[in-house]
Amino acid sequence: MLAVGAAALVLPLAAGAAPTAFAAPVSAPVLRAPAGGYEELMVPSKMGPVKVQVQWARHGGTAALYLLDGLRARDDRNAWSFETNALEQFANDNVTLVMPVGGQSSWYADWTSASNTNGQKTTYKWETFLTEELPAFLEGYGVSRTNNAALGLSMSGPAALRLAALHRDQFKHASSLSGPLNWNAPGMREAIRVMMLDAGRFNVDSMAAPWSPAWLRMDPMVFAPELRGLPMYISAASGLPGQHDRPAGLGGAYNTANAMGIEVISMVSTRAFQSRLNTLGINAVYDFPSNGTHSWKYWEDQLWKARPHILNALGA
Repeated sequence: MLAVGAAALVLPLAAGAAPTAFAAPVSAPVLRAPAGGYEELMVPSKMGPVKVQVQWARHGGTAALYLLDGLRARDDRNAWSFETNALEQFANDNVTLVMPVGGQSSWYADWTSASNTNGQKTTYKWETFLTEELPAFLEGYGVSRTNNAALGLSMSGPAALRLAALHRDQFKHASSLSGPLNWNAPGMREAIRVMMLDAGRFNVDSMAAPWSPAWLRMDPMVFAPELRGLPMYISAASGLPGQHDRPAGLGGAYNTANAMGIEVISMVSTRAFQSRLNTLGINAVYDFPSNGTHSWKYWEDQLWKARPHILNALGA
């Protein structure tokens, strides 16, 4: 089942169209706290300039929500900005939406080396970017370094939890939607290998050696104790088709079947993670819908459910 799920994750469920051209983005802080509106920033990093889509807090507030992308993250736009109505959901809220662009198959981690299976030129250093370089840049716009939330889906679900667990001074809330949260499960590392090879031909061994400290540091089951006291929203659906599944033709049926399989795996691993947190006496808000597959419209629904918890934690 893990192999089927791995193949499913790499299908273009989380966006796969070719990149499109954009106007030249903003590239320098203006030392102000904008009230509402949308901008695209180019943020310096060890990986080179990284595009970040931003919807500023409606009333110029300092809180921010980092919306992380899926396994097939594109180089032109963060899928939250076009696969969902995330911008509309938070349009009147006093929280800035921060949507980093890129990071396909990265797991938003600091890799040990550049991938040696696809000619990657630069080593991924996404955790450093999201916890050091980007917050420092956004501080120039009046965004707080210490009043943020992280939310991820699928690949970025465990990443959102990890960023918050290991950088508690920065994040006050974390959400995982349909994330693979049990990396101890038999075959999970090889399933991740298959996913990454298909999504950009990235090598999981370049990210972290098997069972190395770097690998264990990314495993939600391992860093779970660090989540104590952190408000969290965690969800995964049953995998049964629901209101957003309307497959057309054989291609649509195939995609839906894959989305069903991977959501089942997400649900099983999320349930295992729930048990782990319960054993540790750590609380979280959970939602396990009776219907729903591994696809964007269900994550849009979950974002809406997570929204009041996020705003409450941020005081926004």
